[in-house]
Amino acid sequence: MQTRERTFLMIKPDGVQRGLIGNVISRMEKKGLQLLALKMMQVSRDLASRHYGEHEGKPFYNDLIEFIISAPVVAMIWEGEGAIEITRALVGATDPGKAAPGTMRGDLAVFTGKNIVHASDSPASAEREINLFFSNTEICLYRQAHESWIYQ
Repeated sequence: MQTRERTFLMIKPDGVQRGLIGNVISRMEKKGLQLLALKMMQVSRDLASRHYGEHEGKPFYNDLIEFIISAPVVAMIWEGEGAIEITRALVGATDPGKAAPGTMRGDLAVFTGKNIVHASDSPASAEREINLFFSNTEICLYRQAHESWIYQ
């Protein structure tokens, strides 16, 4: 059995503009992950630079920042056993052309620069990203009635 953990998932501006919010959330819920927090927001330039700080200095950095601040995003926290690995598998490869059919990017995206979602890639990234986008008071802690049907 894997460890119960939290992960950060963001629907990027292209996913919001294309009306894919419900599709993304539905895939996560159907898998059995639990939504703890959700908000639609306009990402500020400052938040974008902190979120993508590891890419500063790379050729695509400025385009990445301009894209993420170009329209609203939907930021979310999901929880479940192995949530980070499960979410990464549901999202698919960064390059939609290499993403498997059935994944979010494999089914819904064409171009790497507009690949629908961002998902944390490690426990450290998840913690950092959750703390960037949410305060503790925005996280709803509860147990779903059907949890025993998923994990036991």
